[in-house]
Amino acid sequence: MSDLSQGRARAVKLPWFLGDLSPLGQWSLGGVMLATLGLGLWALQVPQWLRSLPQHWQSPKIQTLYQTILAPHQRELQWALVTIAIDSLLIPLPLTPPLHPLEVVLAIVVAVQVSVLGVKLVNQWFDSYWLTASLAEDKRINSELLLLGRFLAQLSLGLGVILAFAQTHAINLVGLVASVGIGGVALAFASQKIVEQILWSVVIYIDRPFEVGDYIHLPDRSLGKVEAVGWRSTKVRLSGKNTLAIVPNSHLAQVNIENLSRAQRVILMIDLSFFTTLMDEEKALIRQLIVEGTSDILGIDHQLTQITFQEATDPNAAVKMQVQAIFFVLGSAETSMELRRSLLVIAQENIIQRLQAYNIDFQFQEKTINITQPMNI
Repeated sequence: MSDLSQGRARAVKLPWFLGDLSPLGQWSLGGVMLATLGLGLWALQVPQWLRSLPQHWQSPKIQTLYQTILAPHQRELQWALVTIAIDSLLIPLPLTPPLHPLEVVLAIVVAVQVSVLGVKLVNQWFDSYWLTASLAEDKRINSELLLLGRFLAQLSLGLGVILAFAQTHAINLVGLVASVGIGGVALAFASQKIVEQILWSVVIYIDRPFEVGDYIHLPDRSLGKVEAVGWRSTKVRLSGKNTLAIVPNSHLAQVNIENLSRAQRVILMIDLSFFTTLMDEEKALIRQLIVEGTSDILGIDHQLTQITFQEATDPNAAVKMQVQAIFFVLGSAETSMELRRSLLVIAQENIIQRLQAYNIDFQFQEKTINITQPMNI
């Protein structure tokens, strides 16, 4: 009888991926599976739980942050929490070789998921909160510094994810960086000039003073079209001569470059229709609100800002006042232009709110026209 029971015991085999686990590990893995099932059921309630949180918070600022930043990404946040919890339960288990690579793959998926979601939240927070807060501080706003702040926030997020992945998987980042640093020092002594050229090329790539296809003035005032930007040098086709100038990036990064292709601006027109005639004092108030609402935004040519008042008659023969404000938004790159347009949109909302505070009835209309200034070649 004992031999039969032993034979049956030998016939019952564990799955191949559990064969090397100890009994404690098998029980732990079973607990992880049950916890995963529980997390899946709990995940269905996460959106309702997140929506109910702001009701218990009385701060309007927290409610606004929730609605503008977290609410649009509820589902992504939900699954990110679930995958983080599952990976956190798997990390301390003594997994067998077949299961350990799967956990590493899951950890990489979690890292990518957290990075993508984090970048979205940072951009959402930057666009919907930081720009508004910066404009409300009554300080002159430098769009380039705001872009740098967003880049540093995204960089810090990426470094944090890398550090968390390394710490949870016993990767010695200090030793790795030290070994790379020692090799880098030896490489720097062996090829100092080449490394210098590459570093200056990285500076040009990050700063982007010009791109392929741009017309630029070189330091000797010769005009040319950028044909290629390499790791060591930039190739510029000189106008008139049709010759190719190869300029080291280390030189271009330290001299003044005039980019003619970026001599562009965006004209933004705002039309306000008031359903009554305006007194001179009211016109002065409206002009003051519009000027003050945009005076702190760098990148707007305030000398060219135009505000005109004109009476008009609607189809019902009622007299109304048309107010048109024209802004000239300058920018060197598309990202800078987009940021300044975003700042101007926020300024418009502030102007509208201040007009409404005076109980002035009006209609609002906005038109954007892209204009590229001609190049003088």
